[in-house]
Amino acid sequence: MSGDERRLVILQAAVELFSQHGFKGATTKEIAKASGVSEAMLFRHFENKDALYQAIIETKGCSENATKFAWDNDEQLATAIAAKDDMAVFTRIGFTILEKQQANVPFMRLLLYSALEEHDLAERFFHEFVGRVYEFIGGYIKTRQKDGAFKKVKPNLAVRAFLGMLLRHSLNNILWDKSSFLLKISNDEAAKGFADILLKGLEAERA
Repeated sequence: MSGDERRLVILQAAVELFSQHGFKGATTKEIAKASGVSEAMLFRHFENKDALYQAIIETKGCSENATKFAWDNDEQLATAIAAKDDMAVFTRIGFTILEKQQANVPFMRLLLYSALEEHDLAERFFHEFVGRVYEFIGGYIKTRQKDGAFKKVKPNLAVRAFLGMLLRHSLNNILWDKSSFLLKISNDEAAKGFADILLKGLEAERA
């Protein structure tokens, strides 16, 4: 393997182990073993466990950040935004977020562990990653408020409500209701439903 390939393998193994044992519980020795390298080789790529953890956050928060994977090159969303088709906009955003969350369960678990352990990198991820999500969605809401389509509420309050529905739904599927006993629904249907609930709450009152 090349150096970059080996680094990626180590990061993938680290995500899996951190998601199972947390930052404090996973050791560099275990991560090296799971990566198929020696601990000395691991330290050639990452000087310590903090550096390894930081690399994970940077990879997920930059290379795979929500703004990039969901919106920069999404022609369907760009068309909906240009047309000010609110239902299409929020359905597309919701669907993409749900797909991303549920496709990377180990990283979702790692984030939960990070928050519970109060690791400083968890806060960094929230500000760098989730902050961009708030800015993007909140910016659209502000535009539609100026158009008179949405009522005057704090944009970030609406964003939190929308993301809260999406995150809770994903966590139900990932952690508590894996068989979908309580609610068996596709991500497309869920996104449309949550978008509809949000938009009914945002709809401006008619004179």
